Amino acid sequence: MGVARVLVIGGGIAGTAAALALHKAGFETAVHEAHPDSAEDIGAFLTLASNGMRALAQLDASAAVTALGFPLTSLRVLDDMGAELTHAPMGEVSEPLLQYRCLRRGDLNTALQAEAWRRGIPVRHGARLASVEDGPHGVTAHFADGTTATGDLLIGADGLNSAVRRSISPGTRPFYAGQYVFYGYTRAASPPGADACITMVRGSGAAFGYAVSPDGEAYWFARVSGDPLPAEEVAQGTPDHWRDLLLPLLRKDATPAADLVGATGEELMVTNATEIPTGTPWRSGRVLLIGDAAHAASPATGQGASMALEDAVVLAKSLRDAPDPDAALALYEALRRPRVEHNITVSGNISRGTPTPSAAARPSEEDLARLLEWGADLWAERRPL
Repeated sequence: MGVARVLVIGGGIAGTAAALALHKAGFETAVHEAHPDSAEDIGAFLTLASNGMRALAQLDASAAVTALGFPLTSLRVLDDMGAELTHAPMGEVSEPLLQYRCLRRGDLNTALQAEAWRRGIPVRHGARLASVEDGPHGVTAHFADGTTATGDLLIGADGLNSAVRRSISPGTRPFYAGQYVFYGYTRAASPPGADACITMVRGSGAAFGYAVSPDGEAYWFARVSGDPLPAEEVAQGTPDHWRDLLLPLLRKDATPAADLVGATGEELMVTNATEIPTGTPWRSGRVLLIGDAAHAASPATGQGASMALEDAVVLAKSLRDAPDPDAALALYEALRRPRVEHNITVSGNISRGTPTPSAAARPSEEDLARLLEWGADLWAERRPL
């Protein structure tokens, strides 16, 4: 099995970044996205950590992303009485391209897709996957509109509810991680704090965080432990309903949280935090899962997007450097699984309030930098991350 043409199913962060990386490595690539527009998830925001920004730099995509959002260079932690417990630098502050960045998920999707188009990578919208046909001479994606696409390898980057995952591992399903998460924006209340700082509040009823953009818009989130919200309530809930649900939990504390939520208008949303079980299959024949389709974690560590960007770089380099595609996919999984499953474990434990076992050591950032470096040969080193 040789690889010349790669089909990418899913035009979100993982899929579009994978297409950029594969294109840079010399593979013919096309992206097929079910949503009719550039960004399916237009509401929630995210932070790209230094590791994610490092991956973007290896894709030559830093400029497309640093034009969005704002940098975060320090972390402040408050207790439930508003007292500051710590305030320290965060990430690789001295390197502008590696600083944490806060931005809206939909804006990041749009920017990455625009960069793909600029490089001549086709991104087809409205292409909802119906089935995958994996054969000895290629893999074919069948779409709901009756069209097909055939390639040598199919990358499933279609998110938490992946249709590609159902085709190769139908028993793998995301499950509730123990918290539901609110997101919101407001310009009506700008709490005090240092510039380029994200503030975490250890509230008595919710874990809360916020950052204020240079133009005065506050981005905030709240993680609440408890039973999952019913799907119907999530789908039909209004901003007024979410405020009524969240504010009583925040008003117990002497922090800026309640004022921020109270000042938020229509830009307020909620989702149940979910994760993919560790140890589940990622690949079968000519099909491979990446990003949330393979290893979705609860948002507690804030690493989902950054892990997806890492996936893109390591996948393209594995296919470029390994002697054959089977060896490349095995190398990719060996390099990625320990790191991303560590993140699933740690993030899930934070969401559930469970201590992380000391044996689950944090993977080396030095090893990460080495493996992401575009010029480094992964097959020559073959050390797990």
